[in-house]
Amino acid sequence: MVSAAGTDAEKLVSVTAVPFRLVRRSPSRDQPQARTGASVLLGHRAAECRGCQESVWIRFCGSEGEDSASAVPLVTRPQEGGGLLPRGASLVKRWSRHLGMHNFRVFACVFARLSAQAYTRLVRTASRGFLTARFASVGAGLAIVSACIASAPEGIRRQTDGDGGDFGVDPQTTSTSSSAGAGLPGGDPHALLGADPTHGPFNGGQRVLLHGNGFSSQVRVWFGDVEVDPSAIVPIDPSRVQVAAPPGAAGPVELAVQNGDDTSTRRTLPGGYVYDALYASPSSGPISGGTTIELVGQGTRWNERTVAKIDQKPCTSLAVQEPTRLLCTVPQGTPGAKTISVTTGGETILVLDGYTYEDSENGYKGGLSGAPLAGRLKVLVYNNFTGDPIPGASVVVGTDTTSAITVDASGVAVIEDASLDSPRTVTVAATCHSPISFVDVPVDTVTVYLDPVLTPACGASGDPPPPVGGKVGSAGAIEGELVWDTSLDPGSSAWGNIPSPRRETERKAAYLFTTGADPLATFRLPSEYQAITPETSGELGHGFTMYIAPGNRTIYALAGLEDRSTTPPRFTAYAMGVVRGIPVLPNKWTREVFVRINQPLDHALSMDVRAPAKGPKGPDRIQANVSLMIGNDGFATLPIGAQSPLIPFDGGLTFVGVPPLARDLLGASYHSSARAVTGQAGLAPLSVVGRVLSTSTSEPVRIGDFVGVPTLEAPAQNSAWDGSHLATSFGAGAPVDLSVYDIASGNGLIRWTVAVPAGSHAVEVPDLRQLGLEHGALPPGPLTIGVYGARIDGFDYGKLVYRQLKPAGMAAYSLDSFNAHL
Repeated sequence: MVSAAGTDAEKLVSVTAVPFRLVRRSPSRDQPQARTGASVLLGHRAAECRGCQESVWIRFCGSEGEDSASAVPLVTRPQEGGGLLPRGASLVKRWSRHLGMHNFRVFACVFARLSAQAYTRLVRTASRGFLTARFASVGAGLAIVSACIASAPEGIRRQTDGDGGDFGVDPQTTSTSSSAGAGLPGGDPHALLGADPTHGPFNGGQRVLLHGNGFSSQVRVWFGDVEVDPSAIVPIDPSRVQVAAPPGAAGPVELAVQNGDDTSTRRTLPGGYVYDALYASPSSGPISGGTTIELVGQGTRWNERTVAKIDQKPCTSLAVQEPTRLLCTVPQGTPGAKTISVTTGGETILVLDGYTYEDSENGYKGGLSGAPLAGRLKVLVYNNFTGDPIPGASVVVGTDTTSAITVDASGVAVIEDASLDSPRTVTVAATCHSPISFVDVPVDTVTVYLDPVLTPACGASGDPPPPVGGKVGSAGAIEGELVWDTSLDPGSSAWGNIPSPRRETERKAAYLFTTGADPLATFRLPSEYQAITPETSGELGHGFTMYIAPGNRTIYALAGLEDRSTTPPRFTAYAMGVVRGIPVLPNKWTREVFVRINQPLDHALSMDVRAPAKGPKGPDRIQANVSLMIGNDGFATLPIGAQSPLIPFDGGLTFVGVPPLARDLLGASYHSSARAVTGQAGLAPLSVVGRVLSTSTSEPVRIGDFVGVPTLEAPAQNSAWDGSHLATSFGAGAPVDLSVYDIASGNGLIRWTVAVPAGSHAVEVPDLRQLGLEHGALPPGPLTIGVYGARIDGFDYGKLVYRQLKPAGMAAYSLDSFNAHL
């Protein structure tokens, strides 16, 4: 056994290590090189390596993943007892200086030519004491370092190590053949070497690439005792197979592979994959923070003493819903995949890439929260682009602007008044920002994100806001191939599930897409230069490259016939494929992603739409839509997803060309919606039922309960507004949970949002003109007032989030717009 030991004064820890074969690809993707070594995690100050036969090298696995790892030589000197001790004082300080890593977990893998028989994983936080990391053991004394190693019967073999430099250990390769089995003990033609990634959420669905040797087209895969559904397996070649991880119990599980029923080919990899004990939903959000995410644990006992952090920053707010569910408001961050940690007592759960900050907006932030209003009100005010506080913003409680309170440098205003014992209207305005009002706030916390006003005058007062659609160089890239079942069977024809072209102007083509946040999005055919055709080259199928925002992504491909000679171009999809759970990091490549085109688009979904009555202004037609809701990953838009009959009609609609919800689409749903709109452009007045979910095409989807169209009563159409009074009524229809005013001024540059927890109503808001234009008032001139009436499933106004102020967060809504002037 090899150990590292020392005194308490030196803060040394004992560690053990096991020899293994490390298999890594060179930058040129040549033959993997097998290396022997041992893996240990060192302590704080120093450690010795008794029995080492040569100098030791250190391999770091940083919080950004293995791409941030570095190999550092560890100069050694003889010690009493024959051990080796590094020169210098504090190892952690030296390592931190080398890698620029301070005050966060440091993983160190020591590779040496050793003869140990076991290893122990310890987690060390450099600036604090040791933490207990929640990773279940596999046998006595075994704990998994999933970011660094995986174990196998003959030792540990890795193929997913970064393209770093040599570790200072002589390669143990025995052949220059391209076979992945080269150098295996005893020349075994079958092997399971490792998984990439080595961990994922316990609810499954993540894409996992298995490396090994001897895989056939009939390969079977097990995660623990659970066999992967054959439809979720893509045999790529004898050394690689792609699978979708099934759900499992938190902790490490044994991976197993076997070719068909031939048990002689069965190979296992103990602890080859680790199910994370928690996951976040949504798993990504804007760098400005403020996103409210749900942390879902398995077998956890979270309580009021639990502390949750994103990238080592505590959640801005944390609520324990139940022992396995937390609501966390994400702090401001920087782009990229970040670690989630949840600590309860002496136990800490770590998920290294559990949440991704990206330059986008999802709406799960801001709004109302806290306990019922009882004499104390807290208002937090932030910039909606940057997430920074807005010092100097004005907070008006009620309608009297003379009582306005100015927020402090941290963007916080606290009002303590015994009379605050019933719902109050809260309005926030700031220089060069659009104001917002929440009418009849029933709780004690209001979190506001104000949109900056993008005018030259406002830009002159400070730095311009950052772009919200993405930053140059922040995207990741995916490289992979489209493959058909026929690609794996040389006796079959290629593209066998796509019919042959009937016209000279037709061709077989496929296109890649990412799931989106809008289920009502219209399908748009990409440029013909993005087409993947039977002539597109590839190793197993047809290669593609796509650039995508960082995060845990889902992509899908549609394959069919297209004809670019018509206007507009025609594309008929006959088959599709989906890959879920692809980890994409900023400015990094994710390679070897294989999309199997095995989902036929041969089902028909019927709708029974009960359209609202046609009014004098409209609506006059229905726009019906069908998309696929793929779990929490987003929506897939289909080419046959929209129809537009005129009102009145018999209500029957049929959409031919949706996939069965099987194979990679298990757990998905059909998302049906219908919009009663005015004119071909789909303008207001309109009423939308935005979300009806179903999982079968055997019965029609019935859509009704349209929200009545609003009528603005104060101010009257084309009249002057007094800046304070608003009144609206709604026509016959489903009840309204929330009314939202979008009052646009200055040609839309400034927009005042007013949220009202009711349908038909008359309310009063403060006249912001009394604050002055320099403090966020609307300028005089024409106004366009849009009025939404929303129905929201399970709505609680005291838990309102910004997403519910927009159509994306409404189950059904109506909208009309009116003109006035100020």
